[in-house]
Amino acid sequence: MNNQPITQLNLSGGLDYFSEGFRLIRQPGLRLFVIAPLIINTLLFYWMVTASYELFGGWMITLMEWLPSWLSFLEWLFWPLYAVAIIMVLAYCFVAVANLIGSPFYGLLAEKVELQLTGQSIESDDDLKTLIAIIPRSIARELHKLIYYIPRALLLLILGVIPGVNLVAGVLWFGFSSWMMTLQYADYAADNNNKSFAQLKRFAADRRWPSFSFGMLVYVVAMIPLVNLVAVPAAVCGATAFWVNEKQGNKS
Repeated sequence: MNNQPITQLNLSGGLDYFSEGFRLIRQPGLRLFVIAPLIINTLLFYWMVTASYELFGGWMITLMEWLPSWLSFLEWLFWPLYAVAIIMVLAYCFVAVANLIGSPFYGLLAEKVELQLTGQSIESDDDLKTLIAIIPRSIARELHKLIYYIPRALLLLILGVIPGVNLVAGVLWFGFSSWMMTLQYADYAADNNNKSFAQLKRFAADRRWPSFSFGMLVYVVAMIPLVNLVAVPAAVCGATAFWVNEKQGNKS
């Protein structure tokens, strides 16, 4: 396995980190922690596509009913806006549920990535007992992120169904979701290093460009069918590279 020091990778922006994530998931020592969540993601994706296909028409009718009659001549404009909003929500829901189910695997994946990039292991065991033991902590951490996410997402969704205001809400939703993607995937490395979610938020906020650009790319790829199945483990690897590289570049 190639344990190239992270300082030689010259990573600086979201594209660099996300590309590094796709490189890392192909490494022999990491494949085991990618295959299991990949199977989970495939089954989950099939179920969500089937369910959303059946419900999409009803959702669109409900949203269009919010449109005042005096704006009915703009229905051609609001229909694609609402359709894109639904797709964006479904994309994040897929990622959120996939992360909740696969979080124990992703925590171990982030640990192995950090070992490969730095050569310094984090105290842990690799056996099945260890995986089972971290499940409650991993799920609790995911629920913590959902508690942070849900109230803000609901506010944006409310703004998103208000005619006129939804034009701005769409931009805000994209920006917030991109921010959440970075927090979501960098949190595995932060948790492995005993850093709180609050500390992670400060860490990401101090590095706004790589944080936002990485999350934006992950969010866009998460909306691409089939590609999003491998995007999640790649995002875990890329976010871990982001965590390690930015930590070494500016200790905090």
